[in-house]
Amino acid sequence: MPELPEVETVRRGLEALVLGKTIDHVTVSLPRIIRMPDDVQQFALMLQGHTIDAVERRGKYLLLGIGPYTLVSHLRMEGRYGIYRSDEPMEKHTHVIFHFTDGTELRYKDVRQFGTMDLLPRGEYALLPGLASLGPEPLAESFTADVLQTALKNRRSGKIKVLLLDQTFVAGLGNIYVDEVLFQSGIHPEASGPDLQSEQIERLHAAIVAVLAQSVELGGSSVKSYVNGYGQEGGMQHLLKVYGHEDNPCPNCGTEIAKTRIGGRGTHFCPSCQPLDK
Repeated sequence: MPELPEVETVRRGLEALVLGKTIDHVTVSLPRIIRMPDDVQQFALMLQGHTIDAVERRGKYLLLGIGPYTLVSHLRMEGRYGIYRSDEPMEKHTHVIFHFTDGTELRYKDVRQFGTMDLLPRGEYALLPGLASLGPEPLAESFTADVLQTALKNRRSGKIKVLLLDQTFVAGLGNIYVDEVLFQSGIHPEASGPDLQSEQIERLHAAIVAVLAQSVELGGSSVKSYVNGYGQEGGMQHLLKVYGHEDNPCPNCGTEIAKTRIGGRGTHFCPSCQPLDK
C-alpha cells in the first residue's frame, strides 16, 4: 500500500496542484529518503530554479519531470504528498519540502520512513533498478490477454497470487487488488499460474483491468492511512469483496470468506467461488 490506483490518484492530484510551479529551494530533514544523489545538498541544488513540467507514473512509482531531471518517488507503505501554504503549521513526519516561488509548498510526509526519492537525468531514470525490471502496465492498451498468457507460459512454476504480486510480471498490483482480482475471476490464489487455461486467463485479464480501472475512478482504497494530494480518502474500500472480509459471508454465494498466507502475504478468498483444481 499504496498500489497502482492510489499512486495514479496521487499523480492526478499532483498534476493539478503542482504542474508549472517553480522550485525556489528544497528542505530535507531525513536524508535517507534521498537515495540519488547521495548528497542531499546536491539534491536540493540540482532542483533549485527548475519548474515541474510533467507528473507521470510507472507501476507504483511517481515520475516528476523537473527541468533536465526526473524525480522518481516511491511512496512505499505510507508516503504521501500534500500542497500547503508556507505559513501553515508543519505536520509531524514531514521529511522533504519543495518550496515554490509562489509561496506554496509540496510536502512529503512518511510516518514509516520507507519512501524513497531518486533524482536522475531524464534520459536515465528508466534504468533505475526497480523501474528497469517492471512488467507491463495493466491499464495500458498494449496489456492484452495474449500478453498475459505469454507471460504466464514463460514461467515454469508459481502460484498465481505470488506471480501477480511480482512487479516484474505485471506492474502496480499489490495485495489488496490481487485478492480482489482473483475473486472476480474465480481463480484460487494457490492455483498454478502457468497451468491456467485460456478461458481462465481471459477472465483474469478482464478482472485485472476492471478492478484497477474502477479503483482509479473511485480514487483508490483508504484501507489504512492513504489519502490523495488533497487530503481526501478514496472510495474503493467500500466495494472490496474479499480483502479484509475474512469470516464474513461471500457476497456471491454466502460461504465464509477464508484467510490464509501465501508468499508471506495475508490472502483472502472464497473457497466455493474460487475452487482449487486438483
